[in-house]
Amino acid sequence: MLQGIAFYLLATVAVISALLVVTARNPVHSVLFLILTFFSAAGLFVLLGAEFLAMLLVVVYVGAVAVLFLFVVMMLDVDFVRLREGYARYLPFAAIIAAVLLVEMIVISTAVASGGAAAGSEGPMTATAEASNVEMIGRVLYTDYVYIFQAAGIVLLIAMIGAIVLTLRHKPGVRRQNIHQQVTRDAKTAIEIKSGVQTGVGVKPEELL
Repeated sequence: MLQGIAFYLLATVAVISALLVVTARNPVHSVLFLILTFFSAAGLFVLLGAEFLAMLLVVVYVGAVAVLFLFVVMMLDVDFVRLREGYARYLPFAAIIAAVLLVEMIVISTAVASGGAAAGSEGPMTATAEASNVEMIGRVLYTDYVYIFQAAGIVLLIAMIGAIVLTLRHKPGVRRQNIHQQVTRDAKTAIEIKSGVQTGVGVKPEELL
């Protein structure tokens, strides 16, 4: 009974917070709701007996929210001075999110301590005496889903390149390195022979450019 209540509580919070991530107009609120979504999903992984995936979700994805917020600030050109002035306005909202996270932690700990799915499930991802939870996940991930895993890596690489392209700004008046011009240059463009130069007289710098 307790495990069922914990599951429905975490699932409801995850779905509602995921919808609020998309519908919230304030980017700060979206980031807070995204943290709540990741934490709720991590709680569901704990109930399923996948503690490694839960820790991975909290450490990697919640830690990457700061990077996501950085990209939002860079793309939306948010004023940092104005953002700091409104810090007190976001404090009650952040306190509510923290309270929900605390309640979820208490519910997950109580459900697992009372013998939840992590202790008695017999699914394919359950740790055994011969292999740990991490080893079981690795076997399935790099054998049955290896092509999907590689495709996910390619998608993340494309997303990273897209974020760099969107946030890259070229300042006027700054000389930049032209890789294509350097690689494709030949002897005619690389060397210039000056004739008629008198001995002891140098060449003006503007003549070399």
